[in-house]
Amino acid sequence: MAARVVPAFSSYLTATHPSARLRQGDFDATGPMTKTIAFDVYGTLIDPLGVAGKLRQLIGAEADRFASLWRAKQVEYLFRRALMRRYQPFMVCTKQALEFTCAQTGVSLDDEAMAELLSLYRRLPCYPGVGEALERLRQSELRLYAFSNGEPTELEELLGNAGIAPLLSGIVSVHEVESFKPDPAVYAHFIAAAGASAAKTWLVSGNAFDVLGAAACGWRTAWLARGGVFDPWGIEPTAVIRDLGELTGLL
Repeated sequence: MAARVVPAFSSYLTATHPSARLRQGDFDATGPMTKTIAFDVYGTLIDPLGVAGKLRQLIGAEADRFASLWRAKQVEYLFRRALMRRYQPFMVCTKQALEFTCAQTGVSLDDEAMAELLSLYRRLPCYPGVGEALERLRQSELRLYAFSNGEPTELEELLGNAGIAPLLSGIVSVHEVESFKPDPAVYAHFIAAAGASAAKTWLVSGNAFDVLGAAACGWRTAWLARGGVFDPWGIEPTAVIRDLGELTGLL
């Protein structure tokens, strides 16, 4: 049975959580219909190293190393700004990380090349199999959300260009609370914006720091292990998966 929309609740969310892009049908009078699944975007649904192709045209053989350093510095800047309470939007951090990477590697890029690389963040590719996995999950009554450090407008364009926006119930960005994962405030923001409950919410992420952040807030978690080692903090993900397709039998 389709969920009945509660206009007052939907209006409240729209007014108080403008960074949440919600669809009608996600709520009924008693709260969430079923489990809510929050998918991290960069590193889970979308490949941030998809910039390497353009980088190869610009700088040649060092492109993969450059892309990895850029991504690592980007994440570091998000952490540092969240901890320092000196928020700047995701794309500001991404641009500053690009500038650092150029300086660190001795690569010189003109303004046009820099702008082109940054514009790729609206056109990054999905990882293989993402669309198919979301389509299968969508056949259930699960509520599927994108939950990201990115900014709302950029996320809408990115997921639209990747062809997966129609498969999601909505998009929730950390932008409104002016912090970044794994700050507990951003997980609380998701719960409020999506009208969910921690006990019925799963985070699916390829980033261990994100999984640990959600687990600390009482969520269930699935770590999408695409290589590397999970942090040895004594907190384990609820599930470890190698492919999003495995979620169909798990949730």
